[in-house]
Amino acid sequence: MKRTKIPNRLQALTAAALAGAIGLTATVSMAQDEAAPATYPKFKTLRFDEDWSKFDPANYDGYWDDIKHHNLSNDGENWVGMGGELRYRTESWKSFGFSAAPTADDTFGIGRVQLYTDWNFGSNFRIFIEGESAFASDRDFGNGAPRGIDVDQFDLQNAFADIIFPFGDSKDKLTLRLGRQGLSFGKQRLVSTLPWANSQRSWDGGRAILNIDDWRIDGFYTRYTPWLKYQFNDWRLGPDFWGVYATGKIGEKNSIGVDVYYLGIEYDTARTYTITTTGIENRHTFGGRLFGKFGDSGFGYDVEGAYQFGEVGTADINAYMFATQLSYAFKDSDWNPKMYVGFDYSSGDDTAGDNDVETFNQLFPLGHAFNGFMDLIGRQNIQDISAGFSFKPHKKFLVKADYHIFSRSSDSDDVYNAGGGVLRATTVGASDDVGQEIDITVKYLVDRHLTLQVGYSHFFTGDYFTDTAGGDENVDFFYFQAVYKF
Repeated sequence: MKRTKIPNRLQALTAAALAGAIGLTATVSMAQDEAAPATYPKFKTLRFDEDWSKFDPANYDGYWDDIKHHNLSNDGENWVGMGGELRYRTESWKSFGFSAAPTADDTFGIGRVQLYTDWNFGSNFRIFIEGESAFASDRDFGNGAPRGIDVDQFDLQNAFADIIFPFGDSKDKLTLRLGRQGLSFGKQRLVSTLPWANSQRSWDGGRAILNIDDWRIDGFYTRYTPWLKYQFNDWRLGPDFWGVYATGKIGEKNSIGVDVYYLGIEYDTARTYTITTTGIENRHTFGGRLFGKFGDSGFGYDVEGAYQFGEVGTADINAYMFATQLSYAFKDSDWNPKMYVGFDYSSGDDTAGDNDVETFNQLFPLGHAFNGFMDLIGRQNIQDISAGFSFKPHKKFLVKADYHIFSRSSDSDDVYNAGGGVLRATTVGASDDVGQEIDITVKYLVDRHLTLQVGYSHFFTGDYFTDTAGGDENVDFFYFQAVYKF
């Protein structure tokens, strides 16, 4: 007999709070639509990047305004702000893991609560603390346990102190940051907090952030804190992660965006590639990115490449990746349509056990945004030809569709998942045809606080899954998500 699962108190409170937030937002939104909209600082993925220093609640009439900036001194130099996020997503899967078994079909819920407080003492010192609680309910497929990224019962997402040294122009400054913090660089192809996941990534360590002219340079040495579902995340589990990331503008009128970076990673425990190569991994990544628009034509571009070297045990690393996207925006249309095509390539290992590791390590990516919304395919030993379009039938609606064609870069290497693990091990003579994916997304911005999103994805398995051990069923994914930020 199937066991009926009852949500715990946190889940019930989150659902009730989110329902109340939706009701409150709908009421406030209708009232505000009749008046001129107020200008607020924008909510950001990394909440500590928001700037509420100049915000005066007396000039606004929003429900949460009073907590965003509360003065601690008469001169206004010392202040504290608060905020957070409620998010709930229902996911429905058919043939999860490419399996035809009845247990591969399931519908379940995941949600999270995030709350932060931001203490500022003058222009030179700041303390930012953000807690998170993430949960999952009613998951039955597989072994019945939630995925590692779905549950983090209670933890610190961010807890750091900033010492700030302004110099030169008003925007020039050096910030020294110490503590637990999220890292997100560039287009997030290699380093991201993974905001789509129910539990976001964090690192413990130190960072120096230099803002000068039109450039920002981050130098950091950290240790990754892996998710522990029911315990406090522990930095001692590693790995070490360090580097320098610079981003800025060059060219006439600063029209060309540039990223240049070095990233290093070292694991304490042995890592395995193509089954036969195992050992402690020490890997170095050098890369760069160019992005921008071609004048006023409506065409945009994004090009990124990276090369990796180092060692896995006694084997040498020689790996690389590059990614391109060309887009065109129809500026004269009321619906703001945009079309884009792209090609992603990441190297794979040509010969197992030959003392050379050629599999690219995707590090800590936001794969969800580039290699399919289903998060089945990772940026390792993969070629991805993609195309898509988006349009806005109303200023609050965004409709987006994407199409991917996946194939292996090397027929001697495996297919990897979005987490960097082996999705399906290869066999001799297996096809390079991994499959195709279609993603359809509709997003509705109710108001500045509440966003609703619904999506459907279908994965057409390629011959690779037929030629290798395991299921070869097509996979369906449907979801509905509500996010409330304050």
